[in-house]
Amino acid sequence: MILYHADSVYTNGAFQKNYAVLVKGDVIHDIGPFDKLIETYREVSKIEWAGKAIVPGTVNAHNHSFQSLLRGIAVDRPFLEWRDQALYKYTPLLDEEAIYTGALFAFGEMVKYGVTTVSDFFYVHNNGVKTDEAVIQAAIDVGIRLVFARTMYDWDGAPSSYQESVTDATKRTRELAIKYQNHPMVDVHPAPHSPHAASPEMIQAGHKLAKELQTPFHIHVSEEMFEVEETLEKYNKRPVHYLDSLGVVDESMLAIHLVWLDQSEIDLLGSKKTGLAYCPSSNMFLSDGITRIPELVRSGVRVSLGSDGACSNNRISVFEEMRMCSLLQKVKTLDGTCMTADQVFQMGTKNGADLLQVDTGELVIGKKADFLAVDTSDLSLLPKHELFANLVYAMQPTAITDVVVAGKSVVQNRTVQTVSEQMIVKKVDHLFEKWGT
Repeated sequence: MILYHADSVYTNGAFQKNYAVLVKGDVIHDIGPFDKLIETYREVSKIEWAGKAIVPGTVNAHNHSFQSLLRGIAVDRPFLEWRDQALYKYTPLLDEEAIYTGALFAFGEMVKYGVTTVSDFFYVHNNGVKTDEAVIQAAIDVGIRLVFARTMYDWDGAPSSYQESVTDATKRTRELAIKYQNHPMVDVHPAPHSPHAASPEMIQAGHKLAKELQTPFHIHVSEEMFEVEETLEKYNKRPVHYLDSLGVVDESMLAIHLVWLDQSEIDLLGSKKTGLAYCPSSNMFLSDGITRIPELVRSGVRVSLGSDGACSNNRISVFEEMRMCSLLQKVKTLDGTCMTADQVFQMGTKNGADLLQVDTGELVIGKKADFLAVDTSDLSLLPKHELFANLVYAMQPTAITDVVVAGKSVVQNRTVQTVSEQMIVKKVDHLFEKWGT
């Protein structure tokens, strides 16, 4: 067992001074005042984090790891131009080596910014599962907790490497989920891409498989107005009502974006207790629009936060998304009280863990030992007496010094321990030399 002692620990909704966290294996075994724990557990190893505070690791509820390789490409473009010039243009180059490199890059950067769990929505399958396995291996190598949202995609307007038949997508997703069902760090969820890029049969197959596997299913919904217009034209229904007609709108649905909704859709989603992975920075970067978060929350929708891919953000920090979520909703509603620091912090930690069905997201006994230390003397966290507000609204990544995932040190003194950061740099550089760009 290891006892982590810091100046304060964020637990039960507040920073508790001179607290400690006792880790046994990959679980939080005890938490409380340092003096009491050191008296009770005399023989444990101790790690002293003087001048630091311990907070829960963040949960990135929506990401596309391979897109980190495309960061900076096709910026300042409309959505469809961005998609064609970044994603579609480079997709033919994305073999197993590229996918592994992109995932290693994305996950390595993320853990430095305090992400301990990520849901990676992945669709470059290349007619199999080898690239899927490359993403999973990268997560294992970095030491980040992974929900692999295996995309089910059959729209023939996309690159062929994205496309699968309903039968193949279901079979491969099921087999991958079964393979990793007892893995301590990996879960596999079905992810029919969207009403735009997955047929009704594919969406229903993803939902059915999620029920079979007892997992959520992930799906992009109403990110762009053209998607709404398309479902209205094809089915005479708005996207959420169309999905409801397929029988898939329920507690197992984790929708991504939900930008263009009318009130009837908000009410339906709330009544069905669906989840949302909200990606405010990406929605701004791609000029998607502004999701109506306060109304969705009031209706009963459970909200988590995601970075989306790093070529549509272009940062991959959940602390950044906490800040963006709150500020964007305040300016949208012209109401400074509509979204609080506590709400967005919960979205980026506990809510994300709950929606992904991962036993983490808060520092309490029995939860997975996923947490990080922040340097309370970092200038971005001063003054110290407003630590929680500054954590959400002011903190820069320089404040994050150490990250523990599943009881193992992944970042120490601001440096990734599990893989060489210089090796990541070399792999990314080599890939672009190989591509001739």
